[in-house]
Amino acid sequence: MKKILIGVILTLAVVLIFRSCSEEKEKKSILKENSMLIQEQINNVSKLIVTEGHFAEVYNYKDSQQLFGPLITADKKALVVVNAEVTVAYDLSVIKFEIDEKNKTLRIIDIPEPEIKINPDFEYYDVTSDYLNQFNAEDYNKIKRNVNASLLKKIEASTLRSNASNRLVSELSKFLVLTNSMGWTLAYGDNEIENFDGLRLLD
Repeated sequence: MKKILIGVILTLAVVLIFRSCSEEKEKKSILKENSMLIQEQINNVSKLIVTEGHFAEVYNYKDSQQLFGPLITADKKALVVVNAEVTVAYDLSVIKFEIDEKNKTLRIIDIPEPEIKINPDFEYYDVTSDYLNQFNAEDYNKIKRNVNASLLKKIEASTLRSNASNRLVSELSKFLVLTNSMGWTLAYGDNEIENFDGLRLLD
């Protein structure tokens, strides 16, 4: 009877150990599958998000130089019409992520700054200059710098950046939906992101 009891106890112990090992393997397998699914989603959104806009600028350029004191001046001026195609882009291929299987957390470490590209088309009208104050390369470079600075202000005041930001949030929301569905956590640095409003703070 004693041998039978010992045999039963040993059998139960083996069954429990086997079941425990099987459950542990299953948990590891699920974690690995979830990690691969998250990595696949990261690869899917690793692309360039581009928002485009069009801006126009009319710029009056004038330069005066005094010759032999304030009595004589040499002037030059130009009317410049600028049509510019502008893009605001997020390169999601360089977002830095960390997949923490132990704590079931997808952590966003770093998000790239938006890249603003301005492609202006300059048309010059009414270009006049005195003989002693001719247009040169520096004048054209100055016009381009001033126009670009003015266009940047217009871009910041427009909806172009906010539209680009909305597209970024739309892409990142896929991570929030995925992690929530798997019982994982989405975080940015040390801060947990619980909803879509939390994603808007990332930009």
